[in-house]
Amino acid sequence: MSHNTISLNQQRQPLDHLDSVWLFGYGSLIYKTDFDYLAAKPACIYGWERRFWQGSHDHRGTPEAPGRVLTLIEAVGARCAGMAYQVTPATFKHLDHREKNGYLRIFTPLHWLNETGEVQGVVYVASADNEAYLGPDTDAAIAAHIARSHGPSGPNSEYVLQLAQALRDMNQQDEHVFAIERELLKL
Repeated sequence: MSHNTISLNQQRQPLDHLDSVWLFGYGSLIYKTDFDYLAAKPACIYGWERRFWQGSHDHRGTPEAPGRVLTLIEAVGARCAGMAYQVTPATFKHLDHREKNGYLRIFTPLHWLNETGEVQGVVYVASADNEAYLGPDTDAAIAAHIARSHGPSGPNSEYVLQLAQALRDMNQQDEHVFAIERELLKL
């Protein structure tokens, strides 16, 4: 699958018939909200965990030297905390462009962190069959890759450090993110 997924997302999952959609952010969408939203709430999804296994050719790296950003992998019993944003379908024109590098939209239940209840929401996931997928590596190797990567959105290390701080601010733990952060800080 091509790493530019804009038209694929629009074809396979039109959202124009909806008044609003809840979007789940688990990476930079937690701390970099460059889009309008109607409401925002801390939320989590079950059965998924974050991994720095996706290449970034367009934001935290270049086509010649992609950076490493997050995707989700399925994991039984896992819980991934993040932020949910209620947005209008028109917002997905911007979001599909922002998340175009191999990410496909999927619907999944979102569970509120600070209150009871759940709602169906959309999350962007980059699976192993997209051209930008880099796959697993050791924490040290991932951190070294991130330390040397830079793209139009800035240093790849900034992505990790801002996300780790945002998770701490939410009182949330993520062993993978914090392990990469520790290795990065050693460098």
